[in-house]
This record gives sequence, structure tokens and C-alpha cells, in this order.
Amino acid sequence: MTTGLNIVVVEDHDILREILVDLLCQNGHRASGFFCAEDVDDEQKHALTDLYVIDLNLPGEDGLSLARRIRHAHPRVGIVMATARSSLSDKMTGYDSGADFYLSKPVDPEELLAVITAFARRTRQDQEKQVDLLRLDGQRMTLTGPLGKVMLTQSEILMLSSLMIAPGQVLERWQIIANLVGEADTISDSSLEVRMTYLRRKIAEVGGDTPAIKAVRKYGYKLIVPILMD
Repeated sequence: MTTGLNIVVVEDHDILREILVDLLCQNGHRASGFFCAEDVDDEQKHALTDLYVIDLNLPGEDGLSLARRIRHAHPRVGIVMATARSSLSDKMTGYDSGADFYLSKPVDPEELLAVITAFARRTRQDQEKQVDLLRLDGQRMTLTGPLGKVMLTQSEILMLSSLMIAPGQVLERWQIIANLVGEADTISDSSLEVRMTYLRRKIAEVGGDTPAIKAVRKYGYKLIVPILMD
């Protein structure tokens, strides 16, 4: 049995909603049920949800619209759509709206548990693949990797984050300097290289490959290692 997930069931049929919540709880998950999209918005603002089970025919905002909003706000969350609409076009619309799985009603309990287990397995594998990745936390001003954590200066955060979001993760020298708010007028190419040297050392210290940032001759710098933004 995979580790239990935090699951939200959005279903306007009271008895069916209770049955699904009970089924999930009995199989090791933490589940809660909601009548409509508005109830989800009211109650789930601060909750951490791993997966949603959504009926499409909801009162008020329909399940497709809710799924699109959830997918936009939480790209990694799981979404299972459960509906009596079973045509190919309906399924394609469901997947286009953000569904990971599309189940026809009446939902077979074993099939629902199977797709949840598949999602949990996929999520665990993705997390395992990301263990060795570096992570930048701008608010805490830290860079974390497989060998530990280091504190970064505000300038180092600005340089690193600007490279992370640049097309091809490449920037010209003047672009990097321009991003150093309040310091741009006092930084030369040579002083920028010194700052990059210190930043490379910190990336290496937490386990990043060397060189993490490559100088591009007569142009600027390219970020070589993958870094996630927390």
C-alpha cells in the first residue's frame, strides 16, 4: 500500500460523496467531501491536497471549470474526473481541462483505487528523481542541494534567479548587471566575474556540478545545472 494521500472529493450527490470518502479513508487515505466548487474555495484555502476527485455536473461552477482553475494554481496536483459523460469528445475535453484520469459513472471502486495508486506511484518516482536537484528559496535566501544548504546574498539570488528564468538560461553581462537593483551603476565586468566565482563555489558546496555557471566568451553567462525555485 502506498503512503496515504490527502484527497478531496467534489460531488453533489450526498450519498455517493459519503461512499467515496469512506472508501478512500478505509484504504489509508485522508479524504474530505464537498458539495460544490464554492465549498472547495471556502474550505480549502490553506489545505494541502494531493488529489481531487471531481464530478463534472456540479451546481454553480461546473467540474471542468474547477479542474482548470486547480490545474492552473497547482500544476502537480492529481485530478480524477468522474462523470456520466462517456463519449470520446467529453473525455478529450476533460483531459484538456487538466484531468489525469477520466472515469465513467458509476465509478468502480477498484478502478478508482487503482488510478489513485498509480498517481501516488508516479508522484513518488518524480520526487525520487528530484532528490539530487538544487533548490533556490528566495524568501529564506538559501540554496539547497544533496550536500546541504548555503545562505546566498541578495545579489547572488538576483543573479541566479535571472539566469534560471532566461531563455536557454543564458544572459548577456549587461542583462545580469541590470537585474542587480541598486548596484547596476557600480558593477563592472570584472567585478561581476568575481561575484560569479563566489556563486559557483556555493553551488558546488551544496552538490551542484562544476562549472555550474559557464562564461560565454564575449557575451555573458549560461546556467548549466538544473535548479528548482521553491
